[in-house]
Amino acid sequence: MMKPYLSGHYTPHVDEITAYDLVVEGRLPPELSGRLVRNGHNPKPGVTPTHWFKGSGMVHGIRLRDGRAEWYRNRWVRTPALEGAPYMTEDGPDLTASTAGTHVIEHAGRLLALCESNLPYELTDELATVGAYDFDGKLTNVMTAHPKHDPVSGELHFFGSSPFPPHLTYHVSSEKGELIHSEEVPGATAALKHDFAITERYVVFVEGTVTFDHTETSGIPYAWKDEQPARIGVMPRGRGGAAAVRWFDIEPGSMLHAANAYEDTQGRIVLEGPTVDREGFRTSWNWWVGSPDRGAVPNSRSYNRQWVVDLASGTVRERIVDDLVVEFPTINEDVMGREHRFQYAISFPDERGVGNFGVVKYDRATGGRQVRHVGDGQLPSEAVFVPAEGGTSEDDGYLLTVVSDLHADASSLLVLDASDILRGPVAAVHLPRRVVAGIHGSWIADRD
Repeated sequence: MMKPYLSGHYTPHVDEITAYDLVVEGRLPPELSGRLVRNGHNPKPGVTPTHWFKGSGMVHGIRLRDGRAEWYRNRWVRTPALEGAPYMTEDGPDLTASTAGTHVIEHAGRLLALCESNLPYELTDELATVGAYDFDGKLTNVMTAHPKHDPVSGELHFFGSSPFPPHLTYHVSSEKGELIHSEEVPGATAALKHDFAITERYVVFVEGTVTFDHTETSGIPYAWKDEQPARIGVMPRGRGGAAAVRWFDIEPGSMLHAANAYEDTQGRIVLEGPTVDREGFRTSWNWWVGSPDRGAVPNSRSYNRQWVVDLASGTVRERIVDDLVVEFPTINEDVMGREHRFQYAISFPDERGVGNFGVVKYDRATGGRQVRHVGDGQLPSEAVFVPAEGGTSEDDGYLLTVVSDLHADASSLLVLDASDILRGPVAAVHLPRRVVAGIHGSWIADRD
């Protein structure tokens, strides 16, 4: 039986190409001067990974400038794992043997492909692999695939998580790219910690009901365990903050991606992100490993959840915000760690495959929701927000999403007006091939 992550929208490419002077419909806004770079899993021909997340990383780039789409290119991240090198050796883990296939970001002039169980991998502007990057020898453990840029300080906040002690290490890199702070966080467990959040004064970690399981045979040694308590950890930012971390029990579940966190006017911490329950995790995991008893899509029963942590009373209030199945939450990152009004996501059909994919916009002030459904056989990528030049509202900007179309065996980059995603696309860039459905990506403006 064909694995679901090797078919349909996820069918891997067998080669690397470069194409120039792409066809543009509509008008690309002049502020879109830079590169959209996306990452995802794309095993080499003849390789069938035991888990979706074990597939080798491939980055896709689209270069926009002066109203033109100058190029598209795709490149494997050339790590030892691409050639079959094992992660575990006689001397312990090889932190360079990375799939490098989860995310790609820019920080301090370096383009980094990320996978949470390894060191980051540096790429050139044209997506060639430079090599593993360890912050000049200062990073001696792994790096999350979901670091956070503080829009005020320019610092990059991130963590390393391990099933073995120390389970959680927190790091800060300066705006110039120097690793200036590392600290072990006490009280953490072997629970999966894929993403986290920052506020103006705190770092917010999430441990769900999914934890290390050495008996798991897929190559990703994690499983749902009812005995693993789900918790939120709140740690003051700055040196010595780890000693003051507090852990708060929450309802069982698993959160892969945080939309944002902030401190409200009462000093409470508000965190939002999609979560799954036990059944949602089971059917999603079975898709990720290709088991027969699986959902029709990679994310089943994934609903946006909000937690309100009251530090004064030591209590947490939580609720499901919406009834849409969503994942890949994004915001205008200029308000990262501050209260945001607008939030974006990708909607999925239900676990039976009923419904279409779409791009979603939430207005948290009014409770309103817009859903831009894509057509049958089409799948949009994570919608990346790019601010408009001279914008005055948080949603003055554009959403960039790459839509895979199985019927046409093609893809296009859609530029949507973030202030009203139901309007016709501002522009569409026709890509030279159907781009494999990926995971995460970034817009890297030329001015950065």
